[in-house]
Amino acid sequence: MIKIRLSFAALVALTASALATEQSLRPGGIAIIEIGSTDVAAPAASMDDKPLLVMQRGEKWVAVAGIPLDTEPGKLLISINGQETIIDVAEHAYREQRLTVENKSFVDQNQKQLDRIWSERKIIDAVLTSFTESPVGGLTLAAPVPGTQSSSFGYRRFFNDQPRSPHKGMDISAGNGEPIAASRTGVIAATGNYFFNGNTVLIDHGQGFVSMYCHMSEIAVEEDQQIKTGDIIGAVGSTGRVTGPHLHFGTYLNGTAIDPAIFIEK
Repeated sequence: MIKIRLSFAALVALTASALATEQSLRPGGIAIIEIGSTDVAAPAASMDDKPLLVMQRGEKWVAVAGIPLDTEPGKLLISINGQETIIDVAEHAYREQRLTVENKSFVDQNQKQLDRIWSERKIIDAVLTSFTESPVGGLTLAAPVPGTQSSSFGYRRFFNDQPRSPHKGMDISAGNGEPIAASRTGVIAATGNYFFNGNTVLIDHGQGFVSMYCHMSEIAVEEDQQIKTGDIIGAVGSTGRVTGPHLHFGTYLNGTAIDPAIFIEK
């Protein structure tokens, strides 16, 4: 169980909502903290020098912090107008997943491929760490495609028995060519065909809240395009490092991957 200790006014407290359950307060989860009345201007909130999403909920301002997946049990500090709030993060164990990849280049890359991966990583990271001042009216996301939503977020992954980075999204079962809908209103921040992710779309929902859609067979939107919830952005495919057609759906806050199951409408 994670506790928040208040180091300033008693207005700071966990928001009692479906998005602030104990299950979400973990590595790869979120903390939602009330930080004052909307009678005054929105406070500034940050963690590890990264700005946090601040939005209005009822008559309160709340800060939303994404807890990094690699967080060790212990304390994280959130700064509210320069004053610190401590989050005690409990241990959370993620399972292992072992996959066989036929295309060996997706497991062991040559220098040319590594150069491409590094170049693409800079593009993706620039979006995931960006922070626009757009107001955010909520955190709920619509499922981008119908289908079975895996609980594979956070899995320690092994490709052909070689350890790789943990899985930082949700895999949703869907057939090749099935339309993919934007999960929330936003702006198309980047599109591209990337080595691991295949055809990919990233949507900026404001204040560091970003959704990512990978392995698409086609992309139907362009960078800087304004889109609304439900707009078709492309189709399911099997591009990039995959074992079959599906949608890899990722969500990010303050530059860190968050379990999409926290946000998707039940």
